[in-house]
Amino acid sequence: MIFEQISIGGDRNFAYLVGDKAGAQAAVVDPGYNAALIQQRLAAHGLSLAYLVATHSHYDHVDAMGDLQSRAGGGQVVAHRSAALPVAVDRPVDDGDVIELGAVRIRIIHCPGHSPDSIGLLVDETKLISGDELFVGKVGGTGSEDQARTQYDSLHGRLMTLDDAVEVWPGHDVGVRPSSTIGHERRTNPFLLRESFEDFLWLKRNWAQYKKEQGIQ
Repeated sequence: MIFEQISIGGDRNFAYLVGDKAGAQAAVVDPGYNAALIQQRLAAHGLSLAYLVATHSHYDHVDAMGDLQSRAGGGQVVAHRSAALPVAVDRPVDDGDVIELGAVRIRIIHCPGHSPDSIGLLVDETKLISGDELFVGKVGGTGSEDQARTQYDSLHGRLMTLDDAVEVWPGHDVGVRPSSTIGHERRTNPFLLRESFEDFLWLKRNWAQYKKEQGIQ
């Protein structure tokens, strides 16, 4: 398997390239605004584009999808069935669906909160591409108490049920390092250490104050 995290600019956005060496095919996740760079990485690995996957429909993650399809000569667009993208969704997915990329299996985990259509991508049961739901030491933003409740439930009821050894690969480089593990986040992420939803919500509303008090960047 080929697995590459790609810094693509924007708000410190990450895209991901997941490739099957034997079949020379790839899935690209969240190309952001930078189709040209993604196409360069596909060419460097000698891979053709089979799938273009959106972890959620926010434009900083999906704006380049149409451009990348044109440059690569195709690629099926994959997103949650509720997603509204700037291009047509060829393969709407839901929780538990599996994308097969040669010998590589990508399992869909629907984890709404940051966005209703947010999905995590569990690659070969070892690597979680978490989009904007879970960052390293942080979680994605929410716009209301209801969204925060949904996110809290998704984090604890879905993502934190994964094995400690599963690697976490987020949608933005906003943590102390660009990747983590479920176990490390479970033990250290201040949002996941809140003992109740009320505490979780308090931290979301007072994150700037908390960071200052704790000396967090």
